[in-house]
Amino acid sequence: MTEKKRWIPILILVLIIIGAIGSYEFFDYYKTLKEYRQMIGAITINEVDLSKIQDGTYRGSHDAIWVGADVTVIVKDHKIIDIKLERHLNGRGEPAEIIPQRVIDAQSLEVDFISGATSSSKVILKAIEKALLNSPE
Repeated sequence: MTEKKRWIPILILVLIIIGAIGSYEFFDYYKTLKEYRQMIGAITINEVDLSKIQDGTYRGSHDAIWVGADVTVIVKDHKIIDIKLERHLNGRGEPAEIIPQRVIDAQSLEVDFISGATSSSKVILKAIEKALLNSPE
């Protein structure tokens, strides 16, 4: 057997292994993408009655695979006076980092999502909602 013919079965085996690994990664990515889309689609933002929220500092977080947020919300006299976005894991969702200011301005979680950053908008709003539903520090 010539030297070239000896390498052909090895090359075929290597290509099969690479193809199998690539196929697994491809399907795993799309499985994760499907889960991510379901998680984002399932996020509902519920209005919080600020008249029932005591003065204090509240922390909340929300994660949805590729997007996550940690926030600190400060309430005084039943008004949100500050929201710090402590962590924002995002892909292209950086424009949504204006959401905390919109919530402060509106004194409500009922603010528009940022076009092109809808997932980050939802996650940040959910983190703020969760913070307000937690006990103050």
